[in-house]
Amino acid sequence: MDDPPRLTTPQPRPRLVVRKFRVVVTAGPDKGKAVTADGQTVLIGTQQPAEMLLTDPKVSRLHCELAVTSGRVIIRDEGSLNGTTVDGVTIFKAELRDGQTIGVGDSKLRFELGQDRATIAVSEQPRFGRLVGESLAMRAMFVVLERAAQTDATVLLEGEAGTGKEATAESIHDASARSGGPLIVVDCSAIPSNLLESELFGHEQRLGAFELADKGTIFLAEIGELGLDLQPKLLRVLENHEIKRVGARPIDVRVIAATNRSLRHEVNDKRFRADLYHRLAVLQIKLPPLRERLGDLPMLVEHFLEKQPGDHAALRSAAFLDELARHRWSGNVRELRSYLERCVALGEQPPVDDAGPEGGLRVDPTLPIRVMREQWLSVLERKYVAEVLKLAGNNLTQAAKLAGIGRVQLWRLLQRHGLHRG
Repeated sequence: MDDPPRLTTPQPRPRLVVRKFRVVVTAGPDKGKAVTADGQTVLIGTQQPAEMLLTDPKVSRLHCELAVTSGRVIIRDEGSLNGTTVDGVTIFKAELRDGQTIGVGDSKLRFELGQDRATIAVSEQPRFGRLVGESLAMRAMFVVLERAAQTDATVLLEGEAGTGKEATAESIHDASARSGGPLIVVDCSAIPSNLLESELFGHEQRLGAFELADKGTIFLAEIGELGLDLQPKLLRVLENHEIKRVGARPIDVRVIAATNRSLRHEVNDKRFRADLYHRLAVLQIKLPPLRERLGDLPMLVEHFLEKQPGDHAALRSAAFLDELARHRWSGNVRELRSYLERCVALGEQPPVDDAGPEGGLRVDPTLPIRVMREQWLSVLERKYVAEVLKLAGNNLTQAAKLAGIGRVQLWRLLQRHGLHRG
């Protein structure tokens, strides 16, 4: 007699649920104005793309952002000229609690954490192109990437070095209707400024990157390094869809740009044009650092090891994964991949802290020079600011003087590398 059929309970579709929050202006020129966050972020400033637009002249163009991260609402100053306060205390990044007062310019804003919930769509697939991740943060990003691939909208990718910005751009291109066309990569930080214009736009004897990318995609890596003299020319290309090499030539190119800087800081410091930022950030996607998605470690390890010969059972063990989870991974996914490759090559497990950018960084000629430059610069910055702060006895003002930079700039470096006073 056949067994009766088993009834299976359908698995619930994955979803990311966040508490809605509200920001109300309680003092200042815009008193009474309010914005409710239906998603994960609210940007405050005097110009778009800020969701809360203020008229206070002491508020910066892109002043500060409130973002839901791991169930908490984090406020981050975006390099504003006059700073941001929470309950009267100047902050660069802080967790907000219900009822706290945010100060921007001459305005006061009340933060209200509501009881209602907003559901953020997440992908049912734990991968998108070359990217893998089972965490809700990654799968929420995959939904945005899937939608981006269906359009020709300009995309701005932001994230720390090693988070996979180039792999993301390649994955968007491969999933788009332009996949049959070229993907041209231009690293704005690796080409001298006097040569970058011809590299991008060409000259009489040579096609530029935009023409080579016709009917395809151009990926502008480290767009924050683009000089002020070239920014208007890039803006014209984005607005008019044509370049001027010999006459005006129409082009059909999808633009994806990336930076490990905050372009909002650059806009506020007048090192990057606000109108160009708006054109680039039609779709703005932030890649999370590895330390914020450590739950993806088993899948990432499997993803990298499946390309290596042998079974490497020890590198798949729970004890090894626990050890990986205790590391900070300031070099992100790239550092993890390099460490695993080193384990395979040596046939042993060297201390994690000595494997990647935190320890003896090795020159890898198989990587592009800009990738190595990013790794070395990250190492230098992190080690330097840690040592200079130690030398100054954790006095931020004194440390900034020793470093020859402003106090705010030193704070940004500390935040970028996850360092804290003391």
